[in-house]
Amino acid sequence: MRSTGFRRTLVTLSACSLALTACGSNGDSASGKTRITVNCMPPKSAKVDRGFFEQDIASFEKKNPDIDVVAHDAFPCEDPKTFDAKLAGGQMEDVFYTYFTDAQHVVDINQAADLTPYVKDLGSYDSLQQQLRDIYTVDGKIYGIPRTGYSMGLIYNRALFQKAGLDPDKPPTTWDEVRAAAKKIAALGNGTVGYADYSAQNQGGWHFTAELYSQGGDVVSSDGKKATVDTPEGHAVLQNLHDMRWNDDSMGSKQLLVINDAQQMMGSGKLGMYLSAPDNIPILVKEKGGSYKDLALAPMPGGKGTLIGGDGYMFNKKATPEQIKAGLKWLDHMFLTPGKGFLGDYARAKKTDSPVGLPEPRLFTGAADAEDQKVKQANANVPVENYQAFLDGNQQLELKIEPPHAQQIYSVLDGVVSAVLTKKDADIDQLLKDASGKIDGILARG
Repeated sequence: MRSTGFRRTLVTLSACSLALTACGSNGDSASGKTRITVNCMPPKSAKVDRGFFEQDIASFEKKNPDIDVVAHDAFPCEDPKTFDAKLAGGQMEDVFYTYFTDAQHVVDINQAADLTPYVKDLGSYDSLQQQLRDIYTVDGKIYGIPRTGYSMGLIYNRALFQKAGLDPDKPPTTWDEVRAAAKKIAALGNGTVGYADYSAQNQGGWHFTAELYSQGGDVVSSDGKKATVDTPEGHAVLQNLHDMRWNDDSMGSKQLLVINDAQQMMGSGKLGMYLSAPDNIPILVKEKGGSYKDLALAPMPGGKGTLIGGDGYMFNKKATPEQIKAGLKWLDHMFLTPGKGFLGDYARAKKTDSPVGLPEPRLFTGAADAEDQKVKQANANVPVENYQAFLDGNQQLELKIEPPHAQQIYSVLDGVVSAVLTKKDADIDQLLKDASGKIDGILARG
């Protein structure tokens, strides 16, 4: 799954329509310049982000007069329903957006250009987090460049914590503590819910996976061939949800929730906690009525692991060497220069009252990271102290990407989570056994 947005709550966007001509270019414009097509440009309706994107392309072309960048916008950046069809039909741009979970698949179907001979010219590459680079490295070859990342944590309402007699500066670090805090918050009454979780539209399976990681478990075996949900860790996830829902009545009576439901509840001050990435925070403030001072972020409870996700760019297998070199230069300029570019120009973001200082997982290492953090801190306009627990706690967790065939697996696990949250007598052992068999079938089909 993707999280809900990028820095500045940019909505993710996609490539050109299948109804149009092929997105890839022939590499040469009439003027003799190297021409590249790229995607994920914000739509005109997102005026601020659209303006930033256009400004950055203009400054890139001024700096590189021999390169012509043609950007495509649509919604979303990647539509899972059309992604494979566009790949197979030759409709992808020269430089195209992907989720982390796409990398292996795009390589397997032979639709990605090998960037290995060219990354030496990408000035920022060695400064990127190794674990993010590894996502786009297959059999020792580099097929993509990471751009952003997120990790799951526990968003909580400081005001409700205080009202319930809990210390807002000491968020829960175990699932037992989450359960105890949720019970106290729910006891405030007046429709207040202690803890909410998703259980529809594949989002329940996504959160089950995150919760399983937090317990030290996994969804599939290390070789990707067998399900590993029917385990003590998987049982613990579901038993905890069952007990909060039915024994404690701390999750409310309304279930089959999706992300917007939890956001609405949190923004209105009626929810104590839910799992989320940092990018939910500005959405809660700007769209759902929340307040930055009341919203805080803690690491995933359990202390063993957390789910990470993110995105990057891959290159069309038909791209010429000149287009690959030009595309890498464009990525460096737009996204991979610390403290600058579309996602890193914090001073520019601050001027438009966009949030600066949210605890996104760090993209860079070493001197590049130090520079990026220095510029971010200098322009911070949100209460960064509310996120320190998340930043500190993440250093102790294993960071794990989503499983292969994630959406199909999440669909199976959705049914498991929804059954536990809507049926008091749900048979957890049988649910996990049945889910394990279905996931084995998905993995066997490849």
